[in-house]
Amino acid sequence: MTAPVFRPTAARTTVPRPPTARVPAARGLPVDAERWPDIVRVPGAPVRAAVAERLVRRALAGLPLRLGLPGRAPEGSPDADTPLLRVHRPGPFFARIGASGLVGFGESYMAGEWDSDDLVGVLTVLASHVGSLVPAPLQRLRGAWALRKPSAQRNTVAGARGNISRHYDLSNDLFALFLDRTMTYSAALFPPDGAPADARSPEGDEPLTVAQHRKIDRLLDLASVGPGTRLLEIGTGWGELALRAARRGAEVVTVTLSREQRELARLRIREAGYEDRVTVLLLDYRQVHGEYDAVVSVEMVEAVGEEFWPVYFRALERLLAPGGRIALQAITMPHERLLASRRTFTWIQKYIFPGGLLPSVTAVEQVLARHTGLRITQDTGFGPHYARTLQLWRERFTERAAEVTDLGFDETFRRMWTFYLAYSEAGFRSGYLDVRQLLLTRGAEGIR
Repeated sequence: MTAPVFRPTAARTTVPRPPTARVPAARGLPVDAERWPDIVRVPGAPVRAAVAERLVRRALAGLPLRLGLPGRAPEGSPDADTPLLRVHRPGPFFARIGASGLVGFGESYMAGEWDSDDLVGVLTVLASHVGSLVPAPLQRLRGAWALRKPSAQRNTVAGARGNISRHYDLSNDLFALFLDRTMTYSAALFPPDGAPADARSPEGDEPLTVAQHRKIDRLLDLASVGPGTRLLEIGTGWGELALRAARRGAEVVTVTLSREQRELARLRIREAGYEDRVTVLLLDYRQVHGEYDAVVSVEMVEAVGEEFWPVYFRALERLLAPGGRIALQAITMPHERLLASRRTFTWIQKYIFPGGLLPSVTAVEQVLARHTGLRITQDTGFGPHYARTLQLWRERFTERAAEVTDLGFDETFRRMWTFYLAYSEAGFRSGYLDVRQLLLTRGAEGIR
């Protein structure tokens, strides 16, 4: 169950070209057997495959979804407008699901064994009914068949550095293909429903850039960042929040575990003329020292891991000056889904975010109450905005597929990332996922 690891040959440029030795995948896609061993390998478990086929066909029959198998009319919903999941190779498709559940479902897409003209639609239906896809009696046996998280993905200081590198050090050029010019890799905040759509800004920025700035500004406002504020940012990204805080007159220390991100962030900060106000450190949050008036962290707690949530929030409290404010942006899931899935090894953890786990707001509240004097005093959700953000990223990624190839990423990788972006978008469209901006302060009571 080892996920492929990509290593760039030069900063912010390319990854190694795949070796020439290839084997055919289930539908004829070229797959690098060395890089993608679990995609080339189809599990040989006929009993499990047969059980999986029965469960899948039974589950889909009750959903607003159609299942297309070779040589048969689509089965499931009678509505021709519902999304169609087309299975090209039923044998491998059901074998993978039988062997590893949803991990196998994602791997089957990577192998080209199934497709859909409306991938987000298919995944949104599945995400909307995730709690009922497996019959209740079998759900009680989850521990017997669900894949377990590998110990190598624990977010120790050394483990966290490796986990972050696996994703964020792929290639700055890859991320630049689908992000906007701010290189912001988190949910944007668009105008409210019914408000006029964003036009380009006076500087000529596109709507996505305007929406990213709106999100960042709301976080900085939440943390009361202004002239002279000593700001700590945990999770630099490519530096846009630090730049915007520096323009307000703040003194910023920002930390990251990604060498690629740090190099580009430092370049952007230098070119903007804010080297005297922003310090970018390659440092784990557990190793940060000092006292700060404000702490901001955007979609970083998801990479901490449940085991280390108490350590993370105690570190935030330790670093916060008296009267200071902490503004977090976090992707969350419902608490009952967290309890059901917290020990399961998922496709996202295997291929996209090793060591990651989305918290629930309830889990954050419980950790704060048990381990710190911090409390949530403001909580704002805007999940539909993330669905729109992901749609824009996915469309850009698809449109620039040839440039992804030019960077050295093969077709299996492109299918993997298409699935990841669509899977994430579906999570927000279905309401299975949310994104929230949280204000944490010491000793406060209740949510305003």
